[in-house]
Amino acid sequence: MPVFKKINKDFFKVWNPSMAYVVGFFAADGYITLNNRGAYFWSIQITDGQLLEKIKKVIGSEHKISVRPGFENESALFRLQIGSKEMCTDLRELGFAQRKTKNLTVPNVSPKYFADFVRGYFDGDGNVWSGYMHKERKKQSKSILTAFTSCSENFLLTLHQRLGDYGITGGGVYCKNNAFCLKYGMKDSLVLYGLMYRKITDNLYLERKKRVFEDFLNICSRSSIG
Repeated sequence: MPVFKKINKDFFKVWNPSMAYVVGFFAADGYITLNNRGAYFWSIQITDGQLLEKIKKVIGSEHKISVRPGFENESALFRLQIGSKEMCTDLRELGFAQRKTKNLTVPNVSPKYFADFVRGYFDGDGNVWSGYMHKERKKQSKSILTAFTSCSENFLLTLHQRLGDYGITGGGVYCKNNAFCLKYGMKDSLVLYGLMYRKITDNLYLERKKRVFEDFLNICSRSSIG
């Protein structure tokens, strides 16, 4: 007989900060599958086990996180798989199809929780870089850049439009290696930082990405004092 594990099956029914974050992360690194027996599963697979443990806790799951060891230069992969037709139905109603990669759309997220959704997607398929620009010049300038990636151009165009409502007005969507990238310069990246991290109520964020922003701000602060 199958062993039923505890899970909050109502998790995707009502928007709140935690749900918005997990939906954003699922948009980046999640998928829905239907096995040969007709059972529905939704899964998240990432390289950060600690963050997946946080997600597991917030959705009230007792499911085991499986680990696939990394080989050579690859990182280990952590996967949380939940068998629930009800939750898969809720995810589909939010706009996530089984083959969502190129058909991904931005769900109808309330402005109240949009920052949490963006942070979730950024932790899954976003990047932040900080370093010195124009190294060939005598006076180099420290900068920070951010980007979101997706195989769905429409998703990034909509994300770009909605982020504009929060003062993130620059940037643009570019095609690269059969995928798309939404890139932002320093000014917009700092506004994005404020949007994503100013009001975190559930401890859901990827520490290493948040740290890049904060290290940059600390360096800028010391430079202005000096």
